[in-house]
Amino acid sequence: MNGHTPPTRVAVIGANGHGRWHRRVIAPLHAAGRLRLVALVDVRPVEDEPAAPVPPGVGVFTEHQAMLAAAQPEVVVICTPPHTHLPIARDALAAGADLLLEKPPVLSLAEHEELTRALAATGRVAQVGFQALGSAALTALTDALAAGRVGTVTGIATVAAWQRPDAYYVRSPWAGKRTLDGRPVLDGALANPLAHAVMQCLAVAEVLGGASPWPTAIEVERYRVRPIEVEDTAVLRVRFRAGPPVLAAVTLAAEEFVAGEVVVTGTTGRAVLEYPTDRLRLPGDVVTRRVPGRRGLLENLLAHRADPDGVPLIAPLACTAPFTALLDALRAAPEPRLLDGDLVADVGEGGDRVRHLRGIADVLRRTAERGALPSELAVPWATPVYRAELAG
Repeated sequence: MNGHTPPTRVAVIGANGHGRWHRRVIAPLHAAGRLRLVALVDVRPVEDEPAAPVPPGVGVFTEHQAMLAAAQPEVVVICTPPHTHLPIARDALAAGADLLLEKPPVLSLAEHEELTRALAATGRVAQVGFQALGSAALTALTDALAAGRVGTVTGIATVAAWQRPDAYYVRSPWAGKRTLDGRPVLDGALANPLAHAVMQCLAVAEVLGGASPWPTAIEVERYRVRPIEVEDTAVLRVRFRAGPPVLAAVTLAAEEFVAGEVVVTGTTGRAVLEYPTDRLRLPGDVVTRRVPGRRGLLENLLAHRADPDGVPLIAPLACTAPFTALLDALRAAPEPRLLDGDLVADVGEGGDRVRHLRGIADVLRRTAERGALPSELAVPWATPVYRAELAG
């Protein structure tokens, strides 16, 4: 930043919860004069964040429209519940701001198209919060695939086995909900916490195909171990117009933790990317190695604003259209099957209680290795597969 250019004015809408992570990203950039944090917005009192104290002069608001009028930000970070993204984004664009929009950006293709039109009409841009797309390890993987390290790719899969306690499902009115006040929320494992796993696979498919991989059909089995409205465990197979299918096998009810692996299988080998840690193993590697280097989405957005032709966005809204198409298809899927009794073990008490689906990590690994759904592997508790064709 030279002395003649004032730092970009940045505001955060949704300053609590995951918004605190964004505040920690912003703090050193503010301190270095690369941006200026001008406002925080939340419907609740803004929580303290020891790693990112609120700088002097930052406005604190409970309503985003009042903030937009008063603070006049040039970049707005939107970290609110997914079903609120579109109306807030419209207001921020109309106020002249570019967006860093948390994932999932929107919950339907109709909303995606509306937001795309709003960007075109205002001449603004939107970066979507799929931060793992800025990973050098992902680039190293796709470069290796292009160089033929696995031969012809026959399958792309992801396995992620996480845990979420009871408190996670009471964190907000929309937690674990399919709809809220008549609006889609889709706060399931595929759409929210493990959306990164799905998006990484779509990014690999895009590089292999040379174009955005448009899904033509999905097959999915969805499960839950609590009385919630969405899945905490799912296996999703996605088919495309061309290229190999993608299979996502994920859970929030794991006995053992699997950070998140993207597995690309080919005719001569297999590559594995652990996307949250940027660790990569290619055919012939003796050990898994960490590939350092991540480009931050906010820094990339600032660089793009300064040089739109020379610095492309890492995660522009357009690249999330296939992901949104999957969410559209999942909206019509039947209620996830409730698994209970001897299939589930409880660990801990109160809000810290975690429900483990026995043997789920092994099931997910088998589905990923074979490109199959649990029912196709004759898993005893499997439900019939739900299939849907996608338009477009």
